[in-house]
Amino acid sequence: MSSAVYFKLLAIFVVVSVGWAAGRMRFFGGGEAARALSNTTFFLFAPALLFRTTARIDFDRLPWSTVLAYFAPVVGLMLLVYAHQRRRRPEAAAEPSVRAITATFSNTVQLGIPVAAALFGEAGLSVHLAVVSLHALTLLSVVTVLVELDLARAAEGPARRSLLATLGTTVRNTVIHPVVLPVLLGLGWNVAGWPIPPAVDEILVMLGQAVVPACLIAIGMSLAHYGIRGSLAAAAALSVLKLVVQPALVLAVGHFGLGLSGVPLAAIVMCAALPAGTNSMMFSQRYATREAEVTTTLVVSTLAFVVSAPLWIALLQWLSPP
Repeated sequence: MSSAVYFKLLAIFVVVSVGWAAGRMRFFGGGEAARALSNTTFFLFAPALLFRTTARIDFDRLPWSTVLAYFAPVVGLMLLVYAHQRRRRPEAAAEPSVRAITATFSNTVQLGIPVAAALFGEAGLSVHLAVVSLHALTLLSVVTVLVELDLARAAEGPARRSLLATLGTTVRNTVIHPVVLPVLLGLGWNVAGWPIPPAVDEILVMLGQAVVPACLIAIGMSLAHYGIRGSLAAAAALSVLKLVVQPALVLAVGHFGLGLSGVPLAAIVMCAALPAGTNSMMFSQRYATREAEVTTTLVVSTLAFVVSAPLWIALLQWLSPP
C-alpha cells in the first residue's frame, strides 16, 4: 500500500487514541459521554450527511453491474450472519442485527476513499464513490428493518399482538428513524429534481463533516470505558468475516459470476476488504447492545487491515495482471 494509506491509518489510530485519553478523564464522564457523542452523531450529523448524499446521487451514471457485484454478496452475508445469530437465541433482541452490520459495513469514507485513490487512481475512485453513494442507504436501511422487527416482536411479551399490529409498529419505527427518514427525504428530493439551496447545502456539509472525527473520538472513549476483555474472541470472528469472507464473496460474484476484471473488480473487492466502519458503533450504541464488542471489532479489524490489504492486492494483481 502507498504511504498515503498508511498515513490515513495512522491518523485514525491517533484520533482514536485521543478519544481513549479523553475517556480516561473524569471530566468526560466515562461511557455516558461516549454514548452522548455517538447519539449526537447518529441523530444529528449522520442524517445531514445521508440526506445530502442521497439527494445528490446521479442514478443515470451509476455502473449498475459493478454495484450489483458488490451489494448482492454483501447484503447476502449480512442476512446470513443475522439468521445465524437469530438461531443462537441472543440475549438482546438487537444483537443479531448489530453483529450483522458490524461484519459487513465497511469504512468506505475515511479509509476507503484514500485507499481507492492511492491504489487505482481516478478510475477506481469513481467506482468506489458509486458504491459509497449507496452504501449506507442500502445496508443501514436493511438492518434497521430487521432490528425494528425484532424489537417489535420482543415488545409483545406473553400476549402476542396481531401480525398487522407488529408490522405497523415496525414500519413506524423504521420510517421515523435517524437513518431511514433522511434517506427517504433525500430520495424524494432527488426524484423531484430540486437543487439544494447553497446556504442549506453549506450547513449540511458542515454537519456531515463532523461524522468522522466524532465517531473516532467516540470509539476511543468507548474503549476506555468498556475495555477489550471478554470481547476479543467475538471481535476476531467478526473481523474475519469482514476482512476475509466478505471480499472473497465479492470477488467470486464479481469475477466468476459477472465477469468483471481490472480496476472495477479491484475497486469493489478492496471496498469489501476494508475494516469495519464506524456506523456499526453508532448502531450498537443506538440500541445499547454489544457496544464493547463492536468497538473492539473496529480497532481489531483496522489493525488487521494492515496485513490483509496487501494480500488482497497481490491476489487481484495475479487475477488481472497489468
